[in-house]
Formats: sequence, C-alpha cells, structure tokens
Amino acid sequence: MRGRELLGELDAFLTETERDLVAFRRDLHMHPELAFAEYRTTQKIAERLTAAGLTPSVLPRGTGLICDVGSGDGPTVALRADIDALPLQDEKDVSYRSTVPGVCHACGHDVHTTALLGTGLFLAQQAAAGLLPGRVRLLFQPAEELPGGALEVMAHGGISGVDRVFALHCDPRVDVGQLGIRSGPITAACDRVVVRVSGPGGHTSRPHLTADLVFALAKILTELPAALSRRVDPRSSLSLVWGRVEAGSAANAIPNDGIAEGTIRCLDEEAWHAAPDLIKSLLESVASAYGIEAAMEYTRGVPPVVNDEVSVEMLGEAAERALGAGSAVPTPQSLGGEDFAWYLESVPGALARLGTRTPGGLTYDIHQGSFDIDERAIAMGVRVMATTALTALWEVTPLDAVSTVVA
Repeated sequence: MRGRELLGELDAFLTETERDLVAFRRDLHMHPELAFAEYRTTQKIAERLTAAGLTPSVLPRGTGLICDVGSGDGPTVALRADIDALPLQDEKDVSYRSTVPGVCHACGHDVHTTALLGTGLFLAQQAAAGLLPGRVRLLFQPAEELPGGALEVMAHGGISGVDRVFALHCDPRVDVGQLGIRSGPITAACDRVVVRVSGPGGHTSRPHLTADLVFALAKILTELPAALSRRVDPRSSLSLVWGRVEAGSAANAIPNDGIAEGTIRCLDEEAWHAAPDLIKSLLESVASAYGIEAAMEYTRGVPPVVNDEVSVEMLGEAAERALGAGSAVPTPQSLGGEDFAWYLESVPGALARLGTRTPGGLTYDIHQGSFDIDERAIAMGVRVMATTALTALWEVTPLDAVSTVVA
C-alpha cells in the first residue's frame, strides 16, 4: 500500500539528510534574526530549495518566501513555518549558541523552519517521481513574533487557491515523538490596551479636593477585569491582565495623571471582536464614578487560532502513521497568541504542537533564554508535515486520481 511505501521513502530520505538538517538548524540558531530582518535566514532557505530544483519566491521586503512543490493540477495544501527570532539573550552553553547579542531562537522557529525545509526537499523528490497528487505550498513566514508576517504572506498571494493549511509549533512540555493536537481554539487572541487617566491632583492630606487619581486608577485596575468576568460568557476565556502601571512621584502628592498597560486574551472569536467596545464602556463607567478622565488605546494583535476538526483529524492520522501508534496526544488550550490564526480566517487548517522534550529530561519553557530542544524533533517534524500534506492531498483528490498515483 502507498502508506507503507511512503514511510519507507521517508526513512530513506531522513537517513540521508537528518544530520544535514540538524546542522542547518544549528546554523540558524547561531545566526538569529528579528522580525522583518530575516535576510540571511531567507537566503539560506532559498539556496537549499533552489538546489533541489524548486523556484522559491522571496517576499517584496526581502524576508520570507513562498515556494510551490508539484504541479498546479489538483488540490493545494499549504505548510507554514515562521522564521524570526526573539529579542532575548541566549543563556545556553552549547556549541551552537547565538552569536548575536540580545537575539536568540527561544521559541523554536529555527526548528519549524528546518522541518519545513526538510519536508519541502522530500516532497520535491515525490513530485519528481510523479507521486504528488496536487501541489504543496511552502510558506516560510517572517515576523510571527511582531506579529504581522502572516498578513504579509497573505497580501502577496500566499494562500490564494489553497485548500488547507497546516503548521507545527514546538512544545517543550511534550516528549519528542509525540504530537499535541486539539480541535477548536488552541491559542488565544492577544491584544494590547493602554489606559491613560487624568484629573486634578493635590496634597494627600486633602484628597476630597482632588480626583484622588491613584485610588481611581486602582479601581480601574481591579474592577475592569472583575466586570469582564460577569459580562462575557466564561467559556470564551476573555481576560484582561495588567503588566505596567505608573502614577505619581511622591508619597504625599496626588498626581494629575497615570497610565496602565495590559493585554487582552480570548479564545472565542465573537467575544474578541466585541472586546474593545465593551472594555471602553466599562472604563468610562468606572472613571465617571470617581471624577477622572480616561482614554483608551486598543491595539489589535491576532485572533484566536481555531483549528478545523477535519484538519486536526488529518494531523492525528498522519502522526499515528508517521510516528507510531499513540503518538497523537491531546494538548491543552493556550492563552498565548499566534498569527497563524489569520490564515484560518480564510482557509480551513490546523496548528499542532511538536514534542521537543527528551523523555525524562528537562522541561524548558518558550521565550526563555535557556530554551532548547531534543534535535530528534526535526526529523519528527518532517515526518508529520510530509505525511499530513500527502494525507490532505489524498483526501481531496478523486479516487481515480489516487489510483493513478498509487499505481
């Protein structure tokens, strides 16, 4: 059967290329680049794809690229990897430690990139042998951490004509050889809110002659999150968490102004769209009760990633086939943001979590300078992505066409 043949071909491909892929990942890890500055990374990817006979198209800014594998006939499945790094110092004592001060791959994007590169090289072999029942589009996306890179890809036709789209994200809480899957919301919307308050200040001995701005700001900090918990369906997981507060400069003086900054996170798209107006009305209500002026700046980040059920089934089937029975495991929802969500507003698809933890070893966390992976995860990522792409193509290819490909 074609499934057994595929696994044998993947085994042979990885036997030949896994060491090279690990070296490629280490090179990216040593030379991380921030959002929309991934020029070297883009060049390295393009060179490898071109050497394999493919024709990558670099995005107009010069960072990120799109590359089709296979003919234009039949369905099209897109696979996405993000390529940017984080503004963090690499704290690991390893030979491939970042050589760029204050910048490192602490979220696994170098792994995503390498796994997708390996997948593209394998699928190019399949296409050359006439074994690809459609087209696979490789999306090497810049600026996921900004975010904004997904919109850049979409603006230049990245998902035009695409039937399904898939992505993997490293998860240091999941053992290597496992794939975390979940239908429905898997990550949250993530927005930024800034509240600026002002009012007549004065001496702390006479608060009744002022707006007592610090007290009023404290009420905003506590009452807005509390009110949201009663005004929004709790199943949407809409939350407001403050990260920065500033007001005043002396213990005996009530200031004239203050500021609070925080993030809004949400798992439900409808609640996410309604959040700005709701928060603004709650802010105005609290501010008026204490006689202060309050202005809000609300900056949209990303919508929630809501996985399509059929696409998740494809990922799970591919994992069980490529990694072994029991390798597809449930994964919890996360309130982290991920701009893969923008693709899913237009095309069905799914994001899965690639296990990167050595069984019995340390559990790292992402966005930490100590983050690292079990490098066997790279080959696992290739196996899952390649098998998922072919599974999706076979699912939407007419049976007579599949028979021709299998034969």
